[in-house]
Amino acid sequence: MKDGASMLSQELEADIVRLYHAEKWKVGTIARQLGVHHSAVRRVLSQQGVSQARRCTRASITDPFIPLIVETLEKYPRLPASRLWQMAKERGYPGARDYFRTVVARYRPRPKAEAYLRLRTLAAEQAQVDWGHFGHQQIGNARRPLMAFVMVLSYSRAIFLRFYLSAKMPCFLHGHVSAFEHFGGVARVLLYDNLKSAVLERKGDAIRFHPTLLELSAHYRFEPRPCAPYRGNEKGRVERAIRYIRSSFFSGREFRDLEDLNQQAFEWSQGYAAERRCPEDEALTVREAFEQERSKLLELPDDAFAVDERLEVTSSKLPYLRFDLNDYSIPAGCVRKPLVLLASLTQVRILDGSEVVAEHSRCFERRRVIEDPAHIRELVEHKRKARMHRGLDRLQKAVPASAPLFEALAEQGVNLGAATTALLRQLDRVGAADLEHAITEALQRGTPHLASVRQVLETQRYSRGLPPTVGRHLPQDERVQGPVVKPHSLGDYDAIGREGDDG
Repeated sequence: MKDGASMLSQELEADIVRLYHAEKWKVGTIARQLGVHHSAVRRVLSQQGVSQARRCTRASITDPFIPLIVETLEKYPRLPASRLWQMAKERGYPGARDYFRTVVARYRPRPKAEAYLRLRTLAAEQAQVDWGHFGHQQIGNARRPLMAFVMVLSYSRAIFLRFYLSAKMPCFLHGHVSAFEHFGGVARVLLYDNLKSAVLERKGDAIRFHPTLLELSAHYRFEPRPCAPYRGNEKGRVERAIRYIRSSFFSGREFRDLEDLNQQAFEWSQGYAAERRCPEDEALTVREAFEQERSKLLELPDDAFAVDERLEVTSSKLPYLRFDLNDYSIPAGCVRKPLVLLASLTQVRILDGSEVVAEHSRCFERRRVIEDPAHIRELVEHKRKARMHRGLDRLQKAVPASAPLFEALAEQGVNLGAATTALLRQLDRVGAADLEHAITEALQRGTPHLASVRQVLETQRYSRGLPPTVGRHLPQDERVQGPVVKPHSLGDYDAIGREGDDG
């Protein structure tokens, strides 16, 4: 059933009025026969001046409480119906909440319709900025929000679009810098919603901007300006742009990863979105209007604003620093020291004073350990007892099936140190995927032995047409690895054969 008069067509409204006046049908009969809600029928009839349609002719249990409802709503027009029902209940109202709610809705004062002026801006005068939420993206074992940073030039309606896995301040700053470089300049005023990244506190006309946003505005010489609370129409250009992005770009789109999505977003904004008509001048496309606006934008400074996230941290006794729920390795000599972590969207750097002591590719998964082997090698060499545990830890992270295999080997009394060394050698030779498959197959066969794992690996090599592996590697010793053997001449043997013939 349709439940709102605003959804009814003019023909249906005419039928409701005709059946009520000419055929003398009751409200309930009209609602059932036309398939609409009875409240919609009453609303249509009340708009035609039929006051009987707004309330039942028989007495209602809410009648004694109508003055309470009207007087309270005059003072507090936004008071919830549930609170009014509690007030009436305390005064003896015997009815249920649902029916009382419909009565409150009947007498609640309606806000007056507000008219808006069309806002026009000069070229390069204003840009509008906002975030759009586009669901979530699964990155390994982490589920990250997929956020779209959108900046729209108010005159030409040129769109800058870039997706991030967060709406935090580093991404907010990176979006600004990327947009300025994309447009080749900066608008004089940037209009924001009351985002936490832009406005920390607001009381009336008193506004406290985020200090980092003020630094950004001073660097690029633009004025940050928040729109009034509950006045989304003031930044309607970016709101409509986000709706346009949802319907014209994102809906039904497939992408491999975030980099692929951003490449597609760039091509769309430069192609399809730039060829639409400019609302400020229908004779121009957005691309043509932007070319007129580009020369009037503020020039970019010589250096870009630093957007890396900076954290002052102190390492624990372990050679790792935790950032964004992942652990990044540091040199053993940097433990228990104050350090500085700088994180971009692609890299994590760790500084001891002004010296970079560690660099890692940034990981957007959760609870991962990102290591530089050089950071751990020295520590392991000094702690001989830790070598086997280190190897076990590496195997368990790279090959999860090794954990039940080691449990079975321990029950058999196998030397776990030798088994660890052998499996690490196989891991380096065949890779984690093949070793995982071989161990899993050996466990499924009920033969949890190193020989069984080697046999599966050799079967894999044979099926791929590869030669069998050589046995043990030669020891790492110069006496074995270094000597060069010179072959003897076979002429001596031929001479011995001839001497035998003469005899």
